[in-house]
Amino acid sequence: MSANRIESVNEFSSALWNDIDTAIAAAVQRANAQGVKPLAAFDADGTLWDRDAGEAFFQWQLDHCGFQGLPPDPWAHYRNWKKRDPHGAYGWLAQISTGVPLATVRGWAKACLDSHAPWPVFRSIQALFERLNQAGVEIYVVTASVKWAVEPGALELLGVPHDHVLGIETEVVDVAGQGPVVTDLVKTPITYRQGKADALLKASGGRKPFLAVGNTIGDIALLESSTDIKLMIQSQSPLVSEDPELAASEKKLRDHGRPVGWRLHAFRS
Repeated sequence: MSANRIESVNEFSSALWNDIDTAIAAAVQRANAQGVKPLAAFDADGTLWDRDAGEAFFQWQLDHCGFQGLPPDPWAHYRNWKKRDPHGAYGWLAQISTGVPLATVRGWAKACLDSHAPWPVFRSIQALFERLNQAGVEIYVVTASVKWAVEPGALELLGVPHDHVLGIETEVVDVAGQGPVVTDLVKTPITYRQGKADALLKASGGRKPFLAVGNTIGDIALLESSTDIKLMIQSQSPLVSEDPELAASEKKLRDHGRPVGWRLHAFRS
C-alpha cells in the first residue's frame, strides 16, 4: 500500500447488522413458503475486498504470460477504450487469453491471487457471508471484472463456487488434448450496469435477490434488482483516495441511492 492509503477501516454498525439480520429472517421465511432458496448478490472489487481483482490479473498476465500482439502500452489502450466504451474494454481483458486452455487461465488467476497475499477482504463482508451461509442463502458475485480473475478469491476467501461468479468471460471451445479453450467471442450479457441484473436473473432462474451490495455507479441496476436491502459500499475516502476515478464513481452511486433511501456503509470516511 502506498503512503497515502487510509489504513483505518470502519466495520458494520450494530444498527446495520440488525437491519440485515431482520431482512435475512424475512427472506428465509418467504423463500421457505415458496419452496426456493433466498438469494443475495454482491459486486466484487471495492465491495468484497479492497483491490481490483480484474486489473491485478491484467497486470499479472502482462508480467508473466508473454502475450504477443498487444498494443505497445496495454494499460493506456485499456483505459482509453474504457472511457469511451466500458463494455468493449472489459471484454478485451478476457479476449487477450484467446487460444489458451481455460484450466491454464484459471491457474494464472490462482497464481495472481497468491502473489498478492494476503488479499484484503473486508472483515465485515466475511462476517456477512458467514451469516448468509448459516441461514442457507444462495450467494452470487456479479462483477465487471474478468470472471476468471475473481473466481479464486471468491472461492478460497468467501466460499463462492465458480458457477456463482458472474463476470466478463468468453465462449470456450473443446480442443482435443486441451479441454475447453478460450475464444475471442465475449459472452452476453456483459456484466456491467444493466447487464449485472440481467446476468443474475438469468443465472437464478428469475429470482431476485433480497440483498444486493455494490460500490459504484456500475452496480446501480444490480442494487435496484434487490427486493429488500440495497446496500452501497464506500471503499474510498472522499477526501483522500488513491483512485479518484473510483472515488467519483462511488459518489455517483451514493448521490443516486441516498435520496431514495438506500443504505450506505463507508469502510473509509
